[in-house]
Amino acid sequence: MIRILFLGDIVGEPGRSAVAQFLPGFKEREKVDFVIVNGENSAGGRGITPKIAAGLLRLGVAVITTGDHVWDQRELSSYLSTEPRILRPINYPQGTPGQGSIVLDTTKGRVAVINVQCRTFMQPILENPFRIALREAKWLRSETPIIFVDAHGETTSEKTALAHYLDGIVSAVAGTHTHVQTADEQILPQGTAFLCDAGMCGAEHSILGREVAPIVRRFVNNLPVVFPVAQGIVKICGALVDVDESTGRAVAIRRVQERMQPTTATSP
Repeated sequence: MIRILFLGDIVGEPGRSAVAQFLPGFKEREKVDFVIVNGENSAGGRGITPKIAAGLLRLGVAVITTGDHVWDQRELSSYLSTEPRILRPINYPQGTPGQGSIVLDTTKGRVAVINVQCRTFMQPILENPFRIALREAKWLRSETPIIFVDAHGETTSEKTALAHYLDGIVSAVAGTHTHVQTADEQILPQGTAFLCDAGMCGAEHSILGREVAPIVRRFVNNLPVVFPVAQGIVKICGALVDVDESTGRAVAIRRVQERMQPTTATSP
């Protein structure tokens, strides 16, 4: 069995600091073999920088996934060609910098990760995630049966449909983007573990990791405002998935949710 930890969207410095506190002890206590995080909100709440990515990788993260904010930090584009462990959604057009999947060796076998972006209420509208994820998963199965998918999307229906579409072909599908952890963890009939949204690693007293008051004002007045990253106690959210390394079928999934006290902020 191989144990995979997936953490939902890391939001700003509070999220990064909390993950840095949380990860070493959790990995040891739970005997985690492979760590994936979604880092697309880790730079001030929008995008990720090469420096932040390098810091997460040094913590023991194996793969960093992203989503619709992948291009928000301009310097990342050229970095993607030199660091394949940072993924952008696979359904961008051919010729887009970076890659949407990767296969890495571990002591328990090879692990593949696919990053795909859904289309409903998402911008930009990318190529069909169902067809592209299925095509990539079928190709990856020639390399390894252990395949983890980050489905970055807004609606529960699209992410659930994608998981059923890939059931029995990939080991797990975990959703990201909404920053709200769902309570529907399950193993689908053909052996794919599923959680509709892993949630976020961000301030608990917040709206999606941002300060509450400005967002409330925006809804009340419809006037443009800045949405600073919220501070305070951070909730670490994600999923822990056990996979039979010989078949690629999931044997267990459970939600992860832990609270971490804040550390002194050093950057946005």
